[in-house]
Amino acid sequence: MALSRNRRRDRGVDYWPGFVDALSTLLLAIMFLLTVFVLAQFILSREITGKDEVLNRLNNQISELTQLLALEKSGKQDIEDTLATLQSTLATSESERSRLQALLSSGSGSQDAAQAQIGTLNEKLETEQQVSARAMSQIELLNQQIAALRAQIAAVESALQASESKDQSSQTKIADLGRRLNVALAQRVQELNRYRSDFFGRLREILSDRENIRIVGDRFVFQSEVLFPSGGNELNPAGTEEMGKLAGALLDLAKEIPAEINWVLRVDGHTDNVALSGSGRYADNWELSAARAISVVKFLISRGVPSNRLVAAGFGEFQPLAEGDTPEARSQNRRIELKLTER
Repeated sequence: MALSRNRRRDRGVDYWPGFVDALSTLLLAIMFLLTVFVLAQFILSREITGKDEVLNRLNNQISELTQLLALEKSGKQDIEDTLATLQSTLATSESERSRLQALLSSGSGSQDAAQAQIGTLNEKLETEQQVSARAMSQIELLNQQIAALRAQIAAVESALQASESKDQSSQTKIADLGRRLNVALAQRVQELNRYRSDFFGRLREILSDRENIRIVGDRFVFQSEVLFPSGGNELNPAGTEEMGKLAGALLDLAKEIPAEINWVLRVDGHTDNVALSGSGRYADNWELSAARAISVVKFLISRGVPSNRLVAAGFGEFQPLAEGDTPEARSQNRRIELKLTER
């Protein structure tokens, strides 16, 4: 009966080496895929600029590594269980061999049969010892792989914590910079508004006696008839006089405005909606409005106003102050607007 049980154990043991080899190959394949995955993850993480995506990838990597670690632990437990079974079988076989040797020594029973059983048991013991040694080797390899997985999980968790800490620090710095920028912008706006108010006050004093000069919002508006002849862009004597006063006011103001305020005077040219004849100097109202704005800018430059503080723009008839085709509406729309602003 004992010999029959041993034979059944032998048939069960025959499958074990192949199982161990297959499990070892599977583990090596998993480690290779894991290495490729980690390398690909590193390359992709350097290309991704979004911090949220990086954090999500790190979290996913920790989850996958944890799953692999659980798989490794499960495989190790299976091998340890099999090893325990083998060791129990080995102990039983050794006990049987000792019993047979005792019988042989006492002379009871058939010596030839006992010798045969002892030879069979010795072969079986040698096989089981080899299998046990291989199982121990596999367990040692699994221990090393589990340690490597734990190290990788620790490294990923450390990288995740560092990324979260860096992200929080960056957000704090961004918020602080945003507050400082808003304060600086508010100060600049307040300073520019103060100088714009001074500029407008001086122009009011200088130009208060002219009916064709108006204030619309934050702009001074000169009717074109005050500055230019009909259809032309050359300043007339009255226009030269008014622009001379403007240049003086600008030069006085420029001395008071701090250098860090990047101010400009924008000169906008506008026309009415009457189309120009094709035989004239200008092809359309776009060209006429731009030419008049440029003439004002060039005159101010000739009076000493810095070029980098002036901007000329032409709007044609497309930004009217008054709607309609009446002479009064068209007269209001033919104008030069001046606006002190920040570049």
